[in-house]
Amino acid sequence: MRSANSISCVVVDDEFPAIKLLADYVEKTSGLELVLKTTSALQALSYLNENKTDLVFLDVQMPELSGIALMNIIKNTGTKVILTTAYTEYAIAGYEHDIADYLLKPITFERFLIAVAKVRTRINSEQTAGVQEQTPPYIFIKTEYRIQKVLLASIQYIEGLGDYITLHTTSGKILSLERMKNMEEILPSASFLRIHKSYIINIDQVDYLEKGRIIINKEYLPVGESYKDKVKQKLGLN
Repeated sequence: MRSANSISCVVVDDEFPAIKLLADYVEKTSGLELVLKTTSALQALSYLNENKTDLVFLDVQMPELSGIALMNIIKNTGTKVILTTAYTEYAIAGYEHDIADYLLKPITFERFLIAVAKVRTRINSEQTAGVQEQTPPYIFIKTEYRIQKVLLASIQYIEGLGDYITLHTTSGKILSLERMKNMEEILPSASFLRIHKSYIINIDQVDYLEKGRIIINKEYLPVGESYKDKVKQKLGLN
């Protein structure tokens, strides 16, 4: 029987080894439930149209119906999509369709868990918005000369530098005299996580983990010793 808090997953790939790998990853990850694995995009489409499903791991190159085409058909169902492929050129097309993440084959378990953590963040944010007044998608930051509006989704990570902080965003850096503790309190905990005394990250911006560090936009960010357990729990790495 499915748990009320579990994330239902469908795995779609035309290669059996790829299906087996992802199915194994799903089955050994707490909070995930595999409801369908198939080599047929048409079978997946039929299932997704008839059953409310939280997440689909979707291969791009499929013989009957491409992953991009299937994604277009189900875009209004609420199902989150993680694209899987061996070809990097499909990444841009995927993000234009607001996919949750993009997994490049061969897929490691660690990278798989990061993608799942992003999906959990999205689902939790949507559920919270449904029962509470939705958090504004921006904050106001005091800089030297003005008070600047910053979109939360644009923040990649925040770096503490002595008496000031730097917000690293998709459009550049913003310096502020805010304190890290204050930023930790005002940022929504569903999307932002303090990983070090000098770093707060946007979980949606994480690319991967390597040797105990978190990589965002090619920057290697350390995880503080006292933060390791919290980071593992938040990213589902326990």
